[in-house]
Amino acid sequence: MAEKAIRVAIVAEDKCKPKRCKQECKKSCPVVRMGKLCIEVTPKDKVAYISEELCIGCGICVKKCPFDAIMIINLPKDLENQTVHRYGPNTFRLHRLPVPRPSQVLGLVGTNGIGKSTALKILAAKLKPNLGRWDNPPDWQEILTYFRGSELQNYFTKVLEDDMRAIIKPQYVDHIPKAIKGTVKDVLDKKQQLGNVAYMCEMLELEALGARDIAVLSGGELQRFALAVCCVQKADVYMIDEPSSYLDVKQRLMAARIIRELVNVTVDSTYVIVVEHDLAVLDYLSDYICCLYGKPGAYGVVTMPFSVREGINIFLAGFIPTENMRFRDTSLSFKISEVEDELVSDAHKLYNYPSMAKRLGDFTLNIEAGSFTDSEIIVLLGENGTGKTTFIRMLAGLLPPDDENDEIPELNVSYKPQKISPSFEGTVRQLLYKKIKDNFMHPQFQSDVAKPLNLDALIDLEVKNLSGGELQRVALIMALGKPADIYLIDEPSAYLDSEQRIIAARTIKRFIMHTKKTAFIVEHDFIMATYLADRVVVYEGEPGRIATACKPQSLLTGMNRFLKNMEITFRRDPTNYRPRINKMDSVKDREQKAAGAYFHNEITKDDRNDK
Repeated sequence: MAEKAIRVAIVAEDKCKPKRCKQECKKSCPVVRMGKLCIEVTPKDKVAYISEELCIGCGICVKKCPFDAIMIINLPKDLENQTVHRYGPNTFRLHRLPVPRPSQVLGLVGTNGIGKSTALKILAAKLKPNLGRWDNPPDWQEILTYFRGSELQNYFTKVLEDDMRAIIKPQYVDHIPKAIKGTVKDVLDKKQQLGNVAYMCEMLELEALGARDIAVLSGGELQRFALAVCCVQKADVYMIDEPSSYLDVKQRLMAARIIRELVNVTVDSTYVIVVEHDLAVLDYLSDYICCLYGKPGAYGVVTMPFSVREGINIFLAGFIPTENMRFRDTSLSFKISEVEDELVSDAHKLYNYPSMAKRLGDFTLNIEAGSFTDSEIIVLLGENGTGKTTFIRMLAGLLPPDDENDEIPELNVSYKPQKISPSFEGTVRQLLYKKIKDNFMHPQFQSDVAKPLNLDALIDLEVKNLSGGELQRVALIMALGKPADIYLIDEPSAYLDSEQRIIAARTIKRFIMHTKKTAFIVEHDFIMATYLADRVVVYEGEPGRIATACKPQSLLTGMNRFLKNMEITFRRDPTNYRPRINKMDSVKDREQKAAGAYFHNEITKDDRNDK
């Protein structure tokens, strides 16, 4: 016999507006019509209240609500006694907690709004778990009894005895200037407890920024500064929330190495917990993984710990074999393009651009002559400050080359900039109607672009109130919706979570192939870059001084060249072909460097046996 389901009723506070509707949810509810108070709305209430005990799960209120404020979800019965925290009636609930282990790095992977931040707050003792009883919270003795027999019992016992000091590196580093004043050096000297400021400044390239005021730091500089502040302090628990945002590939790997060194900071056991959406970086820095799945904004479930490879593969597959649970309809494998330069015949070289140069202050960018075809995605690979955005802007016609005789092909261009600053007064629907009405109304565009990027959830929101990830999705839809010959997309993965990055990559690739257009994409997420690229442009040189954009090369040749410059090697996962970074100086790392195969493109017997 099937287990009875438990029901979760969610009413979104920001969407529910009882004073602006006719209370359709209450009037249409069959349980209310029978005389029971299943849905209550009083004049004092800001939002409607739905009784989960009385609700029969018919879903009529969900369809009738004019503001899409209600979700009714049936959960398996076995999750009923595993609720760790709930914020209040008809709000988000978290089931189970990640299990940190001493002297190991725990990686957390899951979509936004699934409970990662809630779990971190509980483990940092900033939030007391109420086991789902928001109206009658348990005391700590009851909480310890609940976790009895698990590794979390010892952890919370240490937290209660005040033996644990937790440091959190915040997710949104752009808020740091509002909270901290002073120069980079002054703040690091003030915070330091481990005597490693000089080492951190060298590793995170902060030496030149010592005298700079925090208020004028860029996103990438703020990210590296926040990591340094975290790593110069002594703590028992380090919680690092999204360390790779704004960073290029080289800086991401350096940050990963520093995070891995945190487990050896003190003689006593140190816990390190990392939330990261770049799966290649997460794979590189973690010792084991906990996945989070559920319904964003409604409920989240934390899986038991898995090995790094198994945990990330489970997340990509959307299926947890140990729980027999499928949490996503589609799985993703990363089979890649293997188009060699010589396979692109002259007949298909539709566009050529000349060798060009551009000087901007102290920085000089040299561009080698190249060509591109239709139905092709070219990914630009390089460190920050090597001129990727400059090249994109030159192709878009926004920056002229230094030599006026250098003729860039005249093309209709659609450009998505790196930084998105919304100034439009109105809703997302009004913005899209104004900018890309014809394409937006087309059924093919709706099914290929708007639906996969979950536009329905954003369509009636005010543009100025959108979060970073929501803005990114709207900007992608606008860029792809503009009729053009060439699409120039700068960092499409910024602010998106792991699942949204996968969906965005598939959407862009499908759109470019179906419309037979060309895309130039700047991307630092290595898995996303590898999945998107037909060919790559590698940037070499000294960031901020002089750099060269090489001509487009095949994925294998270009990646080998790029990774050789970075001194890292990649292998492929035999299950879904995703790229995995080899640990520095591991057997596989040394073997591939000796063979000159920095980007390993074949699945070998050793890979299949690799766990």
